[in-house]
Amino acid sequence: SLNQFLGEFNYSIRESEKAQPTSKRVEKIIGYLTYRVYRYMNRGLFERDKLMFKLMVAFKIVVVAGSLQQGDVSSFLKAGSALDAKAERSNPFRWMVDKVWLNIIALSRTIFGPNGIPFFKDVVDI
Repeated sequence: SLNQFLGEFNYSIRESEKAQPTSKRVEKIIGYLTYRVYRYMNRGLFERDKLMFKLMVAFKIVVVAGSLQQGDVSSFLKAGSALDAKAERSNPFRWMVDKVWLNIIALSRTIFGPNGIPFFKDVVDI
């Protein structure tokens, strides 16, 4: 709720590291508040949901930092589930389940990063 957030916000202002100039102080408060809200949210989740929450937070951090593009994250989360097995090249390996094969196909079509590098484009041609 808003009251709970305001409580965390006020606590962050009181407890975060003091700094000058004001812009540095604001950065310290934002960092401290981000951590507090993360801890607060994580505490309220069921154990089975905590790992997914942490993954989502980590993805958001690297996307905001510019290390990953949102499309990279989407490719990781969806992978081959967006593909139709009947419309794709059939799995040439008996030991590999079709779901993994579809993930490999999706990976081979994905371009990564801000430069659009197709790291795995040749992987299905083995």
